[in-house]
Amino acid sequence: MKIIILGCNQVAISLAENLASEANDITLVDPDVDALRELKDRLDVGIAQGWPSHPDVLRMAGAEDADMIIAVTENDEVNMVACQIAYSIFKTPKKICRLRSASYMAQEGLFRPESIPLDVVISPELLVSNYIARLIELPGSLQVLDFADGNAQLVAVRAYYGGPLVGQEIRFLREHMPKVDARVAAIFRRNRAITPEGSTVIEADDEVFFIAAPKNIRAVIGELRRLDKPYKRIIMAGGGNIGIRLAEALEKRYQIKVIERNSARCEYLAEYLNKAIVLNGESSDKQLLLEEGIEDTDVFLALTNDDEANIMSSMLAKRLGARKVMCLINNPAYVDLVQGGEIDIAISPQQASIGSLLTHVRKGDIVNVHSLRRGAAEALEAIAHGDSHSSKVVGRAIEDIDLPAGTTIGAIVRAEEVLIAHDDIVIESGDHVILFLTDKKRIPEVERLFAVGFSFF
Repeated sequence: MKIIILGCNQVAISLAENLASEANDITLVDPDVDALRELKDRLDVGIAQGWPSHPDVLRMAGAEDADMIIAVTENDEVNMVACQIAYSIFKTPKKICRLRSASYMAQEGLFRPESIPLDVVISPELLVSNYIARLIELPGSLQVLDFADGNAQLVAVRAYYGGPLVGQEIRFLREHMPKVDARVAAIFRRNRAITPEGSTVIEADDEVFFIAAPKNIRAVIGELRRLDKPYKRIIMAGGGNIGIRLAEALEKRYQIKVIERNSARCEYLAEYLNKAIVLNGESSDKQLLLEEGIEDTDVFLALTNDDEANIMSSMLAKRLGARKVMCLINNPAYVDLVQGGEIDIAISPQQASIGSLLTHVRKGDIVNVHSLRRGAAEALEAIAHGDSHSSKVVGRAIEDIDLPAGTTIGAIVRAEEVLIAHDDIVIESGDHVILFLTDKKRIPEVERLFAVGFSFF
């Protein structure tokens, strides 16, 4: 597939890294020629230097025969104009646009062929806000991902001593919870992926990914660690686009305080939010945190645009007694450095965006893609089509499907019923199949596995 990516920021680079490794023809467009050349030295990609929305620059990048354009520059207007030109001049089949402004997203009917012809709109702030909200709703989780319209969830937790299943083989999970069906999809031990089998022993400090129906998630977490009490009190550092979206979503169910350094922004937040308390000050002000009861806070969220400020205020909050600390980090090099110490969860906006973008790039009927462990693995939701003659999966039991190495089927969602994957389950046409891949190079093999042969009509 020939894909043009507009921008040379962290999202664009992460996307190029993902797609270039899968034999796609990738070209990046950006005014910064030095950044482009540096990227070209690392990856097998093409580059075009110039303003991303200019027709002559897009033509130089190969827009005349591109299959897709992905506009992820930091400027909403440049992204929209570039997609409009790709549609009007080059007839590009698919146009994906990243927008950060809530004003554009809230306008109904704006993104249509007769107005602004965007096929897919991605909002990083909305994705990150929803991602954090799920973590807050499920205390103790490191990652919570929805599949099949929320009928199944993939959850990551860290196993601790004292969890009933820690130190035991995975097969005992069913004995411990005979009425709960769940499957351990993968285990990461000391940053190495382990494909779980019934005889695999879960060790303390393992990062365990399991899949289950939402009603069973807390019960499974209780097998791996002591269940955390539900959160009540939350302090947010930063009232930007993510902070205001999150505060608005949570203020009805939690006690929310938002610390914002800009006084004008504070006034806007106070008018916009109904129940949340807005405080004007620095999130790294020790006295302010103590006055606002940081020692009784369940979750401290650092959500500013400054990575270093987020890290420092998070560490301070943790030392002052905050129960759980989550930190927004834009630089991917920092994420693995800080998570797991005084900072409980480091959140990468790039990875949240990448998963959503990849959903629309993958071949076949793949309707969900989630990047796991900062891009080390992926979870896919694919829809099975055809019959036993035209499909490599329909009409076959899971044990008879020739899955690529490092790939496991975690669950099947049939209608609204969640079927945890067992060897004897037969896949039917229309099933939503949730797969876990620890080797991303195998993704094209999975796409081919779910492709329908020519005999299907």
